[in-house]
Amino acid sequence: MEKRTKMPKLAAAAAPEGGTRHQGLLDKDSMKGKRTQSNYEALGTAPMEECFSNSMKTKLLSFRASRAKIRYANTYRLESHNKFRDYLVRDKAQAILTNKLQQAKYDGVSSPSLCASISEEILKAVKELDFDRYKYVVSVLIVEKAGQAINVASRCVWDVQRDTWVSAKCETETFIALALVMACYYE
Repeated sequence: MEKRTKMPKLAAAAAPEGGTRHQGLLDKDSMKGKRTQSNYEALGTAPMEECFSNSMKTKLLSFRASRAKIRYANTYRLESHNKFRDYLVRDKAQAILTNKLQQAKYDGVSSPSLCASISEEILKAVKELDFDRYKYVVSVLIVEKAGQAINVASRCVWDVQRDTWVSAKCETETFIALALVMACYYE
């Protein structure tokens, strides 16, 4: 019994000199009248038209449209419509510091959580002023009065024309509180 070898499906192979020619899928004579296999069938997938009914297609397309990311054209605008006004932010920060710390006494254990809650409240108040194209950094520092001196410094990359900062201070009998709000312009 003679063993047969399989020929590749997509190419027609020719036998060596004097041999017979084997027919493959690409042979024109064998393709006449036969249905060819589509790429979708070969990959085991089907196009959307073959799988879904019209109602399913419309639902799928409307779902895709609702999930589509909205793209906006570049405005090339370098200035904000509602510019940062430092006097408004300074007044808000000063009022929040005064209201929260007017009757408070210094406590080293509760000061970190108090600083965090005050900075969150100041940040929320600044965001409500709705200055567009700004990102904010709010820092609150509470230092006990013990006859010492203190220096506070910070560094960052700064655009002198657009970025700005505001500070507010509240002093009681036992401590000094300093709030610093930095507004960085975001193009």
